[in-house]
Amino acid sequence: MRNPLSKTIVEIEPSGIRKFFDVVNEMEDAISLGVGEPDFDTPWHIRDEGIYSLEKGRTFYTSNAGLRELKIEIAKYMERKCHVTYDFNHEIIVTVGGSEAIDIAMRAMLDPGDEVLIPQPSFVCYPPCATLANGVPVIIELQAENEFCLTAEEVERAITPKTKLLVLPFPNNPTGSVMSRKALEEIAEVVIRHDLFVLSDEIYAELTYGEEEHVSIASLPGMQERTIVINGFSKAYAMTGWRLGYACGPAVIIEQMLKIHQFAIMSAPTTSQYAAVEALRNGDEDILRMKEEYDGRRRYLLHRFREMNLECFEPYGAFYIFPCIKEFGMTSEEFAEKLLESEKVAVVPGTAFGASGEGFIRISYAYSLEDLKKALERIEAFITKLRK
Repeated sequence: MRNPLSKTIVEIEPSGIRKFFDVVNEMEDAISLGVGEPDFDTPWHIRDEGIYSLEKGRTFYTSNAGLRELKIEIAKYMERKCHVTYDFNHEIIVTVGGSEAIDIAMRAMLDPGDEVLIPQPSFVCYPPCATLANGVPVIIELQAENEFCLTAEEVERAITPKTKLLVLPFPNNPTGSVMSRKALEEIAEVVIRHDLFVLSDEIYAELTYGEEEHVSIASLPGMQERTIVINGFSKAYAMTGWRLGYACGPAVIIEQMLKIHQFAIMSAPTTSQYAAVEALRNGDEDILRMKEEYDGRRRYLLHRFREMNLECFEPYGAFYIFPCIKEFGMTSEEFAEKLLESEKVAVVPGTAFGASGEGFIRISYAYSLEDLKKALERIEAFITKLRK
C-alpha cells in the first residue's frame, strides 16, 4: 500500500512540553509546574456574557473575519494599550487562538525557501509553522548572559538574501524575558534596512512587571506596515478554553490570512467572541488583579531560588521562570525526569523550547502560592541531595 503520510509532517517532532504531564496525571500526590495556563477562572462578567449570548440564540456563524463589535473593541484596545491605530474592517482578523493566527500569517507571507528568523528558547510552534508554510526556520540562539533577550547584532548576523520574516516572541515563553524600547528600536532599524517583516507574538503583553510597560514593535516609526501583531484572550483574561485570538497588520497581509481562515476554519467560535467583547470593554481590573497575584508568586520564586543558591535571572514578563541547573551535570531532560521520579514535581526541560534551553528548566507560576510552596520545598530537597 502507498504511504498515506506526508514526509514533511512525519519529520516534525511533537511538542516536548506535554511529555511529563501524561505521567503526572497518573501519579498520586504529584505537583505540576509545567502547564502555561492561568489557574484563575474566567471572570464571571465575561462568562455571563457568553452565557447570555447562548440564551439569546446567538449560535450562528459570525462573519469570517470576526464580529464587527469585537474587531472595533480590538482596534480600541490596540490604540489605548499599544498606541497603534488599525482599521477594524481591513486590518484585524479574529482567529481560533493566537496559534491559528501565527499559522495563517506564515502561510500567507512565505514562499518556498523563504527564511524565518526564530529566536530560541521560545514557544514550540514557530519552527513547525514555518516548515508547514514551506519556509525555512533559521534559529537564533539567545544567550543567558543577555537574559535571553534578542539583540540587533544577533538579527543582523542571521540575515541572508533569503530572509523574509523575523519572529519576535516577547514577553517570552519560556524565559519570561521582555524587550526594552531601545532594543526594539535597534532591531527595527535592522528590519527596515533589510526590508524584512516581523511577526510579533504579544500574547503575554498584559503580563509585564517592573517599571517599563510593554512596547509593541508595531508602534515604532516605519514598523506598523511591516508587522503582524499576534494577541489573544487566553493569558490576560484566563480564557484558554474559549480558543480566541487575533492578528492586526497591513490590509494586504490580513486579506490573504482571511482567505486561508475562510477555507480552514470559517469563523472563530461565536460564543467566545461575544464574551471577548465584554472582556475588552470591562476586563482591565481583572487583568490587574491577576497580574498582581502573578507578580507576588514571581517574587516568591526568586526569593526561594536565592535561598537555595540556584542561579536564576529575574524575569519581567509572562508567568514563567527559567532557573539554571547546569551545576548538577545533567541535561535538562535528565534533571526533569529525576525530579519527577524523586520528588513528584513536574517541570519542563529547557530543551523543549530549543537547543539553547539546555541547562535550564521552565517553571510556570500560574499555580496557587500553596502549590508553589510545596513544590519549592520538594525542589530544595532534591537539589540538596544532588549537592552532597
